[in-house]
Amino acid sequence: MKILAFAGSTSSTSINRELVKFVLKDFQTEEINLIDLNDFTMPVFSVDLEKKGFPDEAHHFLKVIEDCDIIICSLAEHNRSYSAAFKNIFDWASRINVKVFQNKPMFLMTTSPGGYGGGNVMNTAKTFFPQFGADIKETFSLPKFYENFDFESGIINPEMLNEVKQKLESFKNQIKN
Repeated sequence: MKILAFAGSTSSTSINRELVKFVLKDFQTEEINLIDLNDFTMPVFSVDLEKKGFPDEAHHFLKVIEDCDIIICSLAEHNRSYSAAFKNIFDWASRINVKVFQNKPMFLMTTSPGGYGGGNVMNTAKTFFPQFGADIKETFSLPKFYENFDFESGIINPEMLNEVKQKLESFKNQIKN
């Protein structure tokens, strides 16, 4: 099974990337493609630029999705929505193929330093991603990242750890069928 994994952030210290890497430990026998959104930098989307053609990076993003079997991602929340970097990649890619996520099973996550754990961006993504071809099988939000996560051990809050483990097991069972 080929896994595409990414954090919806371009920060070199992305806590969402840390959450993705932690979850990927449950898939060590699988082929993993952990991408960095910094590798998909392109101009800010506009219809004027679209008329001139699509950036190669937008095609490449769609290709890495095409080449995977499942998607594991954790979205950063900036001002209650997607990060500008992710939104720009998403905008360009969706103009090439409205089904950006190509009906791939997805484990969708968010985290933030605050108590809502990226809940706003999670709610937005759960609403709109299926319209763009995401087959969201499970979701997980980790609130208060710095209180509930250790960079060496991962999730240290026992209840949160139990929740993510149960959701990962459910996700794995759903993608087997």
